[in-house]
Amino acid sequence: MSPLTITARAAATGPVLEITGDLDHATAPGLRRAVNRLTLTGGHLLVLDLTGLEFCDSSGITAFLAARNLAVEQGGDMALAAVPADTARILRIAGLDRVFTLHPDTSTALGPTATGPGSTAR
Repeated sequence: MSPLTITARAAATGPVLEITGDLDHATAPGLRRAVNRLTLTGGHLLVLDLTGLEFCDSSGITAFLAARNLAVEQGGDMALAAVPADTARILRIAGLDRVFTLHPDTSTALGPTATGPGSTAR
């Protein structure tokens, strides 16, 4: 089991949270707290960079949904970047690949080609 680390940084389009380690029942509240500390303004994009994500269970997926809901409530949007194959498979099976905007990496998510939910910019 890898400890969860969340590193926040600012980008021109909004905040980026780099998530590393295991996102599960015990650690998902940490992601929710990190997201709740953010302030998004209209048009901001919250990007969750999952490059270092090693494991994600249903609690982690629920935390992603809560983050997206908060971003939308604050007038922004959210995207997932560098989603590991096993997590992407779960999102597809649950139909959540049509809810989340998925990007192959953070730079693509932050770039001018970022599009709406369900996109898989390549």
